[in-house]
Amino acid sequence: MATKKTRIKSAAAAVDVPQNREMAASAIAEIGRHSRELARIQADMNDSMSLLKESFEKEAEPFRLKIEGLTNGLQMYAEANRAALTNNYKVKTVGMTTGELLWRTTPPSVRLTDTEENVIAACEAAGLEEFIRRTPSLNRDAIKANPEEAKHIQGIKIGQGEQFVVVPFEAELAEVA
Repeated sequence: MATKKTRIKSAAAAVDVPQNREMAASAIAEIGRHSRELARIQADMNDSMSLLKESFEKEAEPFRLKIEGLTNGLQMYAEANRAALTNNYKVKTVGMTTGELLWRTTPPSVRLTDTEENVIAACEAAGLEEFIRRTPSLNRDAIKANPEEAKHIQGIKIGQGEQFVVVPFEAELAEVA
């Protein structure tokens, strides 16, 4: 028994296609009007969100400050009593009836106190080449500048495409000094 092929039907595109230059110019003007209206709506939304966020930030600030104060006080208590709390430093987690106190070691991090070039020079002078990364990478600008030579290299393909862009004319408002 042959399998029945499923046909996929798609709705016809419901778009207005300009029939001449005047209609195309009118469509561009309409895109510009709609773009500006969209920008107005987005600006209004951002203004409203900003006011709303500011309102909630003000409401939350006393709680944030209270949490910070309580945390600092708990840290002072825990550090002063750490030996007793951690069974002479044998554990890093202390269970309380309402939560836990924890001491966690952060992962090591490397910070430079001088410029990277000076640190690299110091590593080279000390014979610590393993501290220096030598990573070759392709110079894509040079490849684009010499496409004839680059097209003979396996693995390189220079691509260029074309996009359709509509740019409605818009005037900028003068800034008030």
